[in-house]
Amino acid sequence: MKVAYKVWLENEGKAFGEGPYQLLRGIEQTGSLHMAAMNLEMSYQKAWNVLNDCEKKLGFDVIERRVGGVSGGGSNLTVAGKAFLKQYERFREDVRYAIEKTFHKHFG
Repeated sequence: MKVAYKVWLENEGKAFGEGPYQLLRGIEQTGSLHMAAMNLEMSYQKAWNVLNDCEKKLGFDVIERRVGGVSGGGSNLTVAGKAFLKQYERFREDVRYAIEKTFHKHFG
């Protein structure tokens, strides 16, 4: 037996959770929102909407968008986005540890 859980941050609704986290990780790895969405089997439009909603609720931009053209488009994490991602990863790990510790306390 194991414990399962979902954790997200709210600010007038769901602001950030596993979906936006995976998108940001994908953008960090590929430099592209389109590629990050494809790798998650998510439409580009849905990914765009998820991140726009996330930025609105967090109150800051998490990615910089470059429109295509001669040099091509792409996306990168903003400085604030990178810092937030690291902070969220530390939070996520602390939550995982606390939940697993409590689970083992009660269920061995």
